Amino acid sequence: MTTAYDFSAKTIEGTELSLDAYKGKAMLIVNTASKCGFTPQYAGLEKLARKYQDKDVVVLGFPCDQFGHQEPGDEAEIRNFCSLTYDVSFPMFAKIDVNGPQAHPLYRWLKSEKAGLLGMEGIKWNFTKFLVGKDGKVLKRYAPTDTPEKIEKDIAALVG
Repeated sequence: MTTAYDFSAKTIEGTELSLDAYKGKAMLIVNTASKCGFTPQYAGLEKLARKYQDKDVVVLGFPCDQFGHQEPGDEAEIRNFCSLTYDVSFPMFAKIDVNGPQAHPLYRWLKSEKAGLLGMEGIKWNFTKFLVGKDGKVLKRYAPTDTPEKIEKDIAALVG
């Protein structure tokens, strides 16, 4: 049986990291972009990350440039933007594809576990979110319009 902990990804600093490092934690996995109308969600994601870090919840950001060329920068530029603009402290990863033949294996799996609207697997836009339980299984998929504030009730219920 596959879980999120079976995957690894390159961090924004360039080091390969197994998601097994987050075993026993719930994860909110988000494809992000720095120049998107939804970019201000970084503030809410950071708030969730800080509020629930002691309850074994982690937010993981995966920059993606597949939607409207809204993540044009390299990893250093993305890291600086996130840090300086939104004081992001949650783990960020290297830029990936979430759709198509080069889609990261984690995202291929996430999409197969929880399809979107009308059963469509493809990611439609930046800031699509997946909530993964402490057992590594996908619990829920959220649209880009679902704000961190709206998602918080599910996270709160998950951690009791």
